[in-house]
Amino acid sequence: MTAPFFRFRTGKPSSASTARPSPEEPVPAPAAENTRVPEPAEPPLSDHEIDLIRASLSVVEPLAGEMTVYFYAILFARHPQVRPLFPPGMDAQRGRLLRALLRIVDLVDDPESLVRFCGHLGRDHRKFGTVAAHFPAVGECLLASLARYAGPAWTADIAAAWTKAYGAVAQAMIGAAEEDEAVRPAVWPATVVRRVPRGHGIAEITVRPHLPYEYVAGQYVSLETPWWPKRWRYYSAANAPREDGTLTFHVRAVSGGSVSDALVHRAAVGDVVRLGAPMGDMVLDAAVHRELLLVAGGTGLAPIRALVEEVARRGGRHQVDLFLGARTGAELYGVDDMLRMAQRHHWLTIRGAVSHEHIPGIRGSLPDVLAEYGPWYQHDVFLSGPAEMVVSAGGALTRGGTLPERIHHDPFETPVLHTR
Repeated sequence: MTAPFFRFRTGKPSSASTARPSPEEPVPAPAAENTRVPEPAEPPLSDHEIDLIRASLSVVEPLAGEMTVYFYAILFARHPQVRPLFPPGMDAQRGRLLRALLRIVDLVDDPESLVRFCGHLGRDHRKFGTVAAHFPAVGECLLASLARYAGPAWTADIAAAWTKAYGAVAQAMIGAAEEDEAVRPAVWPATVVRRVPRGHGIAEITVRPHLPYEYVAGQYVSLETPWWPKRWRYYSAANAPREDGTLTFHVRAVSGGSVSDALVHRAAVGDVVRLGAPMGDMVLDAAVHRELLLVAGGTGLAPIRALVEEVARRGGRHQVDLFLGARTGAELYGVDDMLRMAQRHHWLTIRGAVSHEHIPGIRGSLPDVLAEYGPWYQHDVFLSGPAEMVVSAGGALTRGGTLPERIHHDPFETPVLHTR
């Protein structure tokens, strides 16, 4: 159900064995075989339907690992035409099914956010070759899997509620994809024009798309390499839009990360990769205050650097406090570059935080250093980095008086966290 059909992302963190059934085993699933995509006039879910969906998901959540294996097994067995849309290895896909379901449940009582979110998904899924005809197959197998693992708790009313919810999600995705198809391509071939090693397994990869590629500073981009077809990974652009159209990505090679390892150690000038549509809402226009607090950990510097460039492009109308964090001083990559930017721009102030090494002046974790220099309740905050850093820094800021709606960060399924 995750990519290519569902890969949910959000700017807020979400809450998160038995014998394995045979994929050919019949499933007593009321209405599971008749999933349909409703017309746009379909009424929103009732409070009772929302309660049914949430209760049923809580039942199957402990069996999520088994259920995802079952879901993909019956999807490919019943509808083999969809198998070519997925990569050969499915382990990474299976682990995301529960998170996708949790995101549906998180947003099911917020129709406006759900439609906007599904619109992003629909546009992004075009790069997989997903079309409207694929959605009934996915809905059928999703409901069959939920029914199988909910067991006696599954009822006709629950099946009807899930069918209605899935139909609304599918309709929003299909509509957004069709609108997007009318104005831009699904993928953009892009040539690698520069590769700069940064040490510690990090490389800056600059590409030039073959077609105009419009995005906003702070957004992230899906990327596919020629060495691992159909394996798309997400990276934030490290620059605001340039006149020459190039984009730079900060890529860290991670253990077992096929795509990141290929980009860091194999990619060369002249290689052609493919980009998906830009995504994400961690953009400067989300700010309401004149003062900005930017916080970056590791390769989370990429979108933060792009935001600094965007402030400069707009004439420096914001005062910017930038905090860079790492475990050791050696891991604070990109500091020299940012210091040069601070020398050029009077509105930019930079501070560091190192948690695992004693360095006078910058010793301490990011949350501690932020608290020391706060409060930040009159700032818009942009966080980028490992999930634990984002969560801990966000918590420290809210305790210091920053409103949660003024804290912006990439979802936890984005380039910073999933760069394999």
